[in-house]
Amino acid sequence: MLKLIRRVIIALLVIYLALFGLTKAIRYPEPIAAIKLGLAPASKTPDLMPFHYIVAAPSTFAPWKSGNSETVQNVKYDGKRITFDEFLAKTSTNAFLIIRDGKITYESYLNGKKQETILPSYSVAKTMTSLLVGQLIDEGKIRESDTFVSILPEFKAGTSFDKVTIKDLLDMNSGVGVSDNYPSGPSGWGVAIAQMYASTDLNWWLMQNRKMREEPGTFPEYRSVNTQMLGLVIQKVTGRLLADEMTSRVWQKMGADYDATWNVDVFKGHEKAFCCFNATARDYARVGQALMSGDPQIASAAWKKRLSTSVVTLDYGWGYSAQMWHPYPGINLMMGLHGQYIYQDKANKTVIVKLSDLPTSADGIAPKIVSVLKQIAEKNY
Repeated sequence: MLKLIRRVIIALLVIYLALFGLTKAIRYPEPIAAIKLGLAPASKTPDLMPFHYIVAAPSTFAPWKSGNSETVQNVKYDGKRITFDEFLAKTSTNAFLIIRDGKITYESYLNGKKQETILPSYSVAKTMTSLLVGQLIDEGKIRESDTFVSILPEFKAGTSFDKVTIKDLLDMNSGVGVSDNYPSGPSGWGVAIAQMYASTDLNWWLMQNRKMREEPGTFPEYRSVNTQMLGLVIQKVTGRLLADEMTSRVWQKMGADYDATWNVDVFKGHEKAFCCFNATARDYARVGQALMSGDPQIASAAWKKRLSTSVVTLDYGWGYSAQMWHPYPGINLMMGLHGQYIYQDKANKTVIVKLSDLPTSADGIAPKIVSVLKQIAEKNY
């Protein structure tokens, strides 16, 4: 029996060492950490990768105010009339906020989450990255016509990759051939988008993934690699971490109540600009409210117009521009995998935040969820 136990232990050790060598070679976290990351629900991921802090300066100039409390009784979801509580449960909601005219009228936390709980936003991070790009463009530090490699010449490939511009990246129109489609579960861990998500060396990852699928500016398709490249541009131009830029340019300016975090490949390395921005529901609401109202100004009038004016059509037939979705006329939407939404309806002076734990396989239900957000914004429930 002791010999058998010894053999099993040795076999497991050999397997682990082999996996450890493989993960090091492809710049993945060590095997146990990679498995935890791959299996964890969305809300547990912020602490499973290294991160940089985005430091808050709790607002003394614009504290949250409560408006007239509202109750949502029923909504139409997936063709059926159900209670709002059923909708929240069916869509694995962790936090739901309604902001009317800058005041909180509804706030709910589920599954043990609280007002101070830091929750991931996934691709909502893309809009956060765009806010920094917009400010740098306003300051004349970069131009939309600049090519990526003119700022980061070490990535020159001698192909049409070298023609990709900031504008192409902003509008998901670069042609860089890294698809966002991947299988759920362990079978999806080896594809390029999953490697970018888990990577411990984003520079190395991009060097391996400069292949082009189309010519720049010819075929819009939602690809997260575009935003990661924008993140590298920001870091190169400013000489600072994205988290530090976000701290001074957005987070403290709008009086965020809590520190946020941004996951990185390695500490003091590169933020995962396409995802992995983590904050409280109230502070996500602050971003939406500031963008919608213009107070405080975290985006110039010109950049707000750029964010709000569709340039291409992507998934679900929705408009898209500069890392912002437009599911309906006049609506700006920040959206992330696993059911993260910041819905902005300027006409109705309403911001809605929904943070969730949906599985990857549920990604296609976004139109059904957003239709409910529209009902709530318009009080059509």
